[in-house]
Amino acid sequence: MRTFRNRSTVLAATTTAVLALTLTACGDNDTGTKSAGPAVSAGATVAAQPGSEEATDDAQETGTTGSGGTEQAVGTAKGSGTTGSASSSGGTSGASAPLCTAQGLQITAERQDGPPYTHLTLTAKNTSGAGCEMKEYPHIHFLDNARGIASPVAKSRPAVPVILEPGQSAYAAVRMSEGGRKESTETVKEFTVTLKANGGGAAVVKSPAPEGLAVNPQKWATGYWTTELRNGADEF
Repeated sequence: MRTFRNRSTVLAATTTAVLALTLTACGDNDTGTKSAGPAVSAGATVAAQPGSEEATDDAQETGTTGSGGTEQAVGTAKGSGTTGSASSSGGTSGASAPLCTAQGLQITAERQDGPPYTHLTLTAKNTSGAGCEMKEYPHIHFLDNARGIASPVAKSRPAVPVILEPGQSAYAAVRMSEGGRKESTETVKEFTVTLKANGGGAAVVKSPAPEGLAVNPQKWATGYWTTELRNGADEF
């Protein structure tokens, strides 16, 4: 019986010590002195905050950053496609180019092949020494201003801005008449091209044929400026 009592006493003492250690550990958690558990949770929170690799990846996919984003996230978002998008849609890698002016262009006309000569190709060569943008279409006065301008053809509008580097040219197809024998045409030996969308400068263009050009105010039309004449879009 004594042996049983001694073993019971030892077992009770051991149980009391274990309970004391458990209570002490719980007390440490309440006071915040132990950091092993919370460190895992805090690490997950940091990984989702702006500025981390995950947040930067999100910024790259969406192209934007949150209001609390860091400079690193904003910089990455700007470099994740903004410049490339501008490059593909505007033809430049930086800011948009200044407008081309009549003073910085050499505008000439050439008749397209095959009789009857019903079409012209206008060429505007950039001689300014700097890149510039050609907007919209040439405002062509074949006759006096009261006759109006050659109307633009919508299908010839280019999909991207027309940026001309020094020495490069823009082109516009121009219809003067339909070539019919019964058409009512008038002969012109020079005409005016106004760059209304580029500030309003104008140039006088001489006829490419010594005898002049036969134009019909009821049929004339012009295409938009483009870096190259395209099959279909510039045929009218």
